Amino acid sequence: MIREGDKIILVDPRGKRYLVTATPKDFHTDLGIIKLGDVIGKNFGDSIKSHKGHVFKILKPRIVDYLDKMKRGPQIVHPKDAALIVAYAGISPGDFIVEAGVGSGALTLFLANIVGPQGKIVSYEIREDFAKLAWENIKLAGFEDRVTIKLKNIYDGIDEENVDHIVLDLPQPERVVEHAIKALKPGGFFIAYTPCANQVMRLHDKLAEFRDTFMRPRTIEVIVFDQEVKKECMRPKTTVLAHTGYITFARKL
Repeated sequence: MIREGDKIILVDPRGKRYLVTATPKDFHTDLGIIKLGDVIGKNFGDSIKSHKGHVFKILKPRIVDYLDKMKRGPQIVHPKDAALIVAYAGISPGDFIVEAGVGSGALTLFLANIVGPQGKIVSYEIREDFAKLAWENIKLAGFEDRVTIKLKNIYDGIDEENVDHIVLDLPQPERVVEHAIKALKPGGFFIAYTPCANQVMRLHDKLAEFRDTFMRPRTIEVIVFDQEVKKECMRPKTTVLAHTGYITFARKL
């Protein structure tokens, strides 16, 4: 049952989604006004009508909804890349992650959803405006219980120890390698998201200096082809979500 203060998704007849809070207020759309107080006591999957008679479906928000509706500033790590970070590093519920370059917090939300309430994420960020924006998005998703944002430059060192994974979205991830050696548990992953090939090469050169500490690194790129499905034909869409960044994985021995 939906209680006052719960986050909900309203889906209009066109499929447009609205992330709102169940509270005794009016919510205005171009298809009419929704009295959000009338949602309280209903169940997810029920419907509600606007004052114009349009039917809105009530759904429980998922992480994809929070990622879609979050406030954005700097460029985010896309879900296609975040998903492969989780899959290739084996990030799991209860993990302790140090992250740097929080930006708008999209990757932070994705990881926080995976590690769950028993996990922990410490996110390093040097820009106070980015940290503030990310924290607003973290609160929107209800992940304050598992995320801490630290206003500190991770190039200067990592305070935490016995970390399961280190995930970086930084211009110079090679500057974190030696700090990561001290912070990571054996078997943990050092992961760097970098948009440019020269950044990847610098990181591989640095990791090569510690080949006795890290397994051979692996770098991947993720490209998504959506398909256009019609009754008479199926073909790839002309728009492709192609290069966004390279992801490098190095596992500590």
